[in-house]
Amino acid sequence: MSLVSITGLTKKFGSNVAVNQLNLELQKGVCTALLGPNGAGKTTTLSMLSGIMKPTSGEINFDQGANGDFRKYIGYLPQYPVFYGWMTGLEYLQYVGQLAGLSKPEATKKADELLEMVGIAEAKKRKIAGYSGGMKQRLGIAQALMNDPILLILDEPVSALDPIGRREVLTLMQQLKEKKTILFSTHVLHDAEEICDYIYIIKNGEMAISGTLDQLQSDHQQPTIYIEGERELEEWVPTIRDFPFVSELVCNSSKTITVTVTDVEEARRELLNYFVSVDAPIRKFELVRTSLEDLFLKVAKK
Repeated sequence: MSLVSITGLTKKFGSNVAVNQLNLELQKGVCTALLGPNGAGKTTTLSMLSGIMKPTSGEINFDQGANGDFRKYIGYLPQYPVFYGWMTGLEYLQYVGQLAGLSKPEATKKADELLEMVGIAEAKKRKIAGYSGGMKQRLGIAQALMNDPILLILDEPVSALDPIGRREVLTLMQQLKEKKTILFSTHVLHDAEEICDYIYIIKNGEMAISGTLDQLQSDHQQPTIYIEGERELEEWVPTIRDFPFVSELVCNSSKTITVTVTDVEEARRELLNYFVSVDAPIRKFELVRTSLEDLFLKVAKK
């Protein structure tokens, strides 16, 4: 069931077209990733969808019988959230809650519930200036939930975090996707593969690829073989490139190569026979699926 429909969304800054005729839909209860190279228009798109920035043209429609200002249905975490460091976590959420129209008792009750949910309740009376990066992101997600939104928008929620903080926020997002419709942008493609249900990849403000991860892998699958040697493989690379079934060969390192082929059965047979004939010590020889990173790089290179 569609929650939000975006049609012909366009944003111009003078002569620069940041987003150009973008069409996409967000399904209710689905976690959607918005991906693209730097400058693709991701933050601009999220800013328009959240109501922070006005589109030059196009329509954003909520399909839940939303009336009036649709921002009341949205929770938003910007890429670089700013907090008042002299406030405690609890004070900050009370402040946000009252801005959203809650009474102080209501805001306090909601703040306590959310601080517990995001896992920083024990730090609620600590000054935000003393929070770690992961704690601040958790607090940012809590503030985005203070108005009990239908749609949660997160702009690069893990990009500035260390591995521990990143894992904490991803775990929280896994929990939230059971209750909320989520749209998030990220440069960490593994994270998108891990938690998202649907993917949009944009480039130069325009839609490049969209679909579920399984759909995208099926539609853009290229038979690929990963080969790892006990020692360097460079001496055999020129011969491998010349096989008629090899469409692309990438040297990942001196000991590993990735070979994209047109006929996987012929490639497997001929390559294995070749390595046996030259007595090449092969540690790993496996078929691999097209990853989200492969698709992303394919779009970025076009």
